[in-house]
Amino acid sequence: MAREISNQVRYYYDYHPTEEDLMGETAWHSELIDYLKAVLLWLFHGQACAIYKNLNFYQTFEYREYPVAPDLAVIKGVPMELVRSWGADRIDIPPHVVFEILSEETWKKDLREKPAKYASMGVQEYFAYDPYEPPISRATARRLSGYRLDARRREMIEIQPDAMGWMWSEQLRCWLVPDGTYLRIYDRERRLCLTEAQAQALRAAAEARQAQRARQAEEEARKRAEEEARQAQRARQAEEEAKKRAEEEARRAQALAAKLRALGIDPDDVV
Repeated sequence: MAREISNQVRYYYDYHPTEEDLMGETAWHSELIDYLKAVLLWLFHGQACAIYKNLNFYQTFEYREYPVAPDLAVIKGVPMELVRSWGADRIDIPPHVVFEILSEETWKKDLREKPAKYASMGVQEYFAYDPYEPPISRATARRLSGYRLDARRREMIEIQPDAMGWMWSEQLRCWLVPDGTYLRIYDRERRLCLTEAQAQALRAAAEARQAQRARQAEEEARKRAEEEARQAQRARQAEEEAKKRAEEEARRAQALAAKLRALGIDPDDVV
């Protein structure tokens, strides 16, 4: 369960809107961020991992410092806490992964300025995704841009996708895959990572199919048992009828033998 803490500094922009706050965001832009957050929450469920949406990050104790607020920030090994911002008192715990979703207003900063800014923060990996069609960032033909920190040089090195356009995240141990307006996450076996709701729905569907198969198997077993019972009944009836025929034939043979004896003929002499 998340627990609430307070920063040592009451940063000005924790209580006043930033330029990004005033821009707002489209419904589908927000939906994509919420989708990614839900996937990441389920990916790291059962583990200590804080995943924040639009949280202010600071690097100094200057209360007027202008923050950077990534669309999503993933901080592994840290439990989720109800913080107003990530202050300089935690500068030694930077996000492991940061996501930005490009927009008409922010794409230049996201691609040209943010890599260096996140490198200075110590962010291990930074991914920027362009969900627009055609892409906003005309300078690159790719929807997904990825960067990994070179700790020695303290700068971001661009990550190259594979031949299929999939990009590997060392921090997430997953593949990031452009899918139109969505950015998908796949595990190392290239299986789609789900949200908790999707995983539960998939489990429920699998359980329903298993229950259906069990009901079908039970119904088939019942039908087989009924057919076997009918066959057994028919066998008993056939046996009973054969018994009656044998008894009737025995009675007729006895009656014929009695008539022959009455005529003075030994039945055993009749061929």
